[in-house]
Amino acid sequence: MDLDEKDPGHRHLFHIPPAEGGGYPEVAYFAGNSLGLQPKATRTELNEDLGEWARLGVEGHLDAGRPWLPYHELLTAPAARLVGALPSEVVVMNSLTVNLHLLMVSFYRPAGKRTKIVIEDAAFPSDSYAVRSQARFHGLDPDETVVRLKPREGEDTLRVDDVVSQLTDEVALVLLGGVNYLTGELMDIPRITEAGRAVGAVVGWDLAHAAGNVPLQLHEWGADFAAWCSYKYLNSGPGALAGVFVHERHHGNPELHRFEGWWSTEPSTRFEMTATSRPPRSADAWQVSNPPIFAMGPVRTSLRIFDEVGMAALRERSLRLTTYLRGFLDQVTATRPLSVITPREPERHGCQLSVRLHEGNAGALTKRLRFEHGVIADARQPDVVRFAPVPLYSTYEDCRRAADALAKTVEENR
Repeated sequence: MDLDEKDPGHRHLFHIPPAEGGGYPEVAYFAGNSLGLQPKATRTELNEDLGEWARLGVEGHLDAGRPWLPYHELLTAPAARLVGALPSEVVVMNSLTVNLHLLMVSFYRPAGKRTKIVIEDAAFPSDSYAVRSQARFHGLDPDETVVRLKPREGEDTLRVDDVVSQLTDEVALVLLGGVNYLTGELMDIPRITEAGRAVGAVVGWDLAHAAGNVPLQLHEWGADFAAWCSYKYLNSGPGALAGVFVHERHHGNPELHRFEGWWSTEPSTRFEMTATSRPPRSADAWQVSNPPIFAMGPVRTSLRIFDEVGMAALRERSLRLTTYLRGFLDQVTATRPLSVITPREPERHGCQLSVRLHEGNAGALTKRLRFEHGVIADARQPDVVRFAPVPLYSTYEDCRRAADALAKTVEENR
């Protein structure tokens, strides 16, 4: 039996872009680690919310089919299930980097010799910008404050022992990517969290490439905080609202500084219009502004898909797809100037496999893959091409097409 008939995934729930090359009706889409595809239900459900605005005007806050005033609460429980948290520990709001800054207001509190922030050297640039600006905000030199972890000479990914060895009593904050955006490496979140907290550091995680990609148990693992976006594996649209996790041990702590606004106070007291907020004992206390309803709708639609399918089933299919794709890539890279830099061990990667070009330009190569072969992958200059077979909608045939197109394109370049 054909693998795609035996293990079809949930492709029928998504719009697949048409191909412009390669003789195929649809693209082989491997860029869900950059922007996920649109669920077919998104347009219908977003139009329902828009219709309530047209029908009700301001009264939609209370009388819409999905009332706007408590709308964000519709996302809380499914988001918590997705990341392995208690509902009180999660809120969907803002964008990823805004949320990281709001969280660092609370959790990066340098004092005495404990000032260091530990990140990966290959962190996504916005994380680097964010932590450097936080160091400057506290009057510190970012070049001395930010510790950038590099792989060993000749290696592409970090070893967990090397990460742990850098966690000393000078570290105030550990902020790492759960899955590295460039290499696809899945970090040992529970071990690093435990090690960081053991030396007195606060441990936070950027889960932009982990949420919806790998199973997470944030409450059990004891992370202090985490943040993620919803436009990659969570398929909620470009610039979609992001998520926040704050462990329950921090709820209601009066010593934690937070920025506050209209949505930071208890809902039952919001319209008393007092000058002082009364923050709830939950992650909702980190909210500032009232939520944008029409941006929340696509997140709600997507989270329902994850609830229905389940992360355990998605992870199993993800490993089947990446194993299949890696088998082809092993053949392609054996005789060509290419190497797969993503760790081979299943427990050390998500659904992204990154290929390094030893010759040539990654951007130029991905353009040829797209327009000559109908394969959409993602280039990270100068020399990395990222292939992400997303278990919700990618196929085994997509994997074969991608490897075949890569081999042909590299050969033609040579």
